[in-house]
Amino acid sequence: MKNNDTPRSETLRVTEVLRGEIIDGQRAPGSRLVERNLASELGVSRVPIREALKQLASEGLVTHRPNTWATVREFSPSDVADLAEVRQAFDLLSFELAAQRHTREGLERLEATMTAGRRQAEAGDAVGAHRSAADFHAIVTELSGNRLLVEVGELLDSRMRWQLSQHDELDVVAAEHAELFDAIAHRDLERVRALAAHHLDTSRQQHDKHRERLAHEPQEISDPGGAADSD
Repeated sequence: MKNNDTPRSETLRVTEVLRGEIIDGQRAPGSRLVERNLASELGVSRVPIREALKQLASEGLVTHRPNTWATVREFSPSDVADLAEVRQAFDLLSFELAAQRHTREGLERLEATMTAGRRQAEAGDAVGAHRSAADFHAIVTELSGNRLLVEVGELLDSRMRWQLSQHDELDVVAAEHAELFDAIAHRDLERVRALAAHHLDTSRQQHDKHRERLAHEPQEISDPGGAADSD
């Protein structure tokens, strides 16, 4: 497939595609990411594939193995616990500052994303609901008005989106986001703090339930990177 993309735009496109597939679960943890196969699949040379994999490794979604192919990262219980500890501090501060500093335009964006997530949850659109949930958290961070916090959020974004994609009870997440939105809109700091802490507990419980469900389900072999060759 030929296109007129510049090398940089090709790399950005490939990175976005692979990031979405990993976060949405289309590429299973541990599955191989073979440059040659991915280049053929996405219709590009191996250069943007290689650069995309480097970027995704820096975001914590891909694991590079010396002298062989990369793989989709398998998050260990320790990895998940580390992320939960960071989110505990990061999310609580983001929600608190957003309640204090939000603008009308920012609040409208947050409401639109919250509403979209609720509709997607009601429709059973898991991928859409997960993405809206992640966007909700990202907008909250923007509303904090703290540039450094936003920069930290960008570093954590892919990992946080991955964790939010592990939630099965879409309606629960949507309902809690609606409550958080209401508290932020009314600048109710005490309620925001309580709801944010509860929301983090819900996220941990959702993740544990998701892992337990997967552990009891028959596992299909999923290796979009290809099973036959090496680089």
